[in-house]
Amino acid sequence: MDKKKGFIAEFKQFISRGNVLDLAVGLIIGSAFTAIVTSLVEDLLTPIVGIVLKKAGIEKFADWAPGGFGIGSFINAIVSFLLISFTVFLIVKAVNKAQELGKNKTDETEEAVQAVTDISLLTEIRDLLLEARNQKQEAEEEKQEAREQKTEKETEKV
Repeated sequence: MDKKKGFIAEFKQFISRGNVLDLAVGLIIGSAFTAIVTSLVEDLLTPIVGIVLKKAGIEKFADWAPGGFGIGSFINAIVSFLLISFTVFLIVKAVNKAQELGKNKTDETEEAVQAVTDISLLTEIRDLLLEARNQKQEAEEEKQEAREQKTEKETEKV
């Protein structure tokens, strides 16, 4: 029975870990993002490649099949993969750059807050030390006055 509880507790810990949740969110967003990337490649980039191929004398790349082999379709799949991969690379690079810029601004703000906090703490410590020194001087002066009064009383008695 303990093994089941331990296993279930371990499974709950695994599922609630941030990495698993990040992976699930990434998978969901990635599958939704696939439609955008596919449309970008098929509707924008592939026609550009098609224009270049038409100038080279190839009407439709996927139909190109020398010797009966469907090599044109295979090459088309490779080109599509490369275009999709390159597009995703550019998007990820742009997002990382944006995050880096945002992080730098946050770091600068945190450093400024830390500097203000440090200055405030140092000022407070200085004030407390000055107050303690003044209290010590006042106590010394009071002792000195008490000694002088005692000395005066002893002098009056004689």
